Amino acid sequence: MTSYDADFHQWIDEQTAALKAGRFDRLGVTHVIEELDSMRARERRELINRLSVLLAHLLKWQYQPERRCTSWRATINEQRRQLALLLEDSPSLARRLPEFLERAYPNGARAALDETGLLKSPFSESCAYGIEQILSEDFTPAD
Repeated sequence: MTSYDADFHQWIDEQTAALKAGRFDRLGVTHVIEELDSMRARERRELINRLSVLLAHLLKWQYQPERRCTSWRATINEQRRQLALLLEDSPSLARRLPEFLERAYPNGARAALDETGLLKSPFSESCAYGIEQILSEDFTPAD
């Protein structure tokens, strides 16, 4: 058996083969658990990151209407599509969206502030948009 540290890809192949064959005695259980935990954390980080990017663009859209452009619209649409795919693949993440939104909003607001060049944040302390609005293709914030 290949060690986890020596050749990660080969280790994955061997762990997969052992699982398929029902050879649980051949599993590196500790590392399998670590990898599953890591996968879960990656999905959450990706969802929070995509929410942050989406929120930044929604805030820019709302607070700088004179600078609205097709690339902002494209980014908003792409982030919504990618979030929909994430939630389709892992529907249980949907119930945690309020928590993820709370974590994503400060990052999105900071990014929007950096990108707008505004000297002082006009953004509220917490997100003024609801989850349904954020994910809806029909929603763009008013000026």
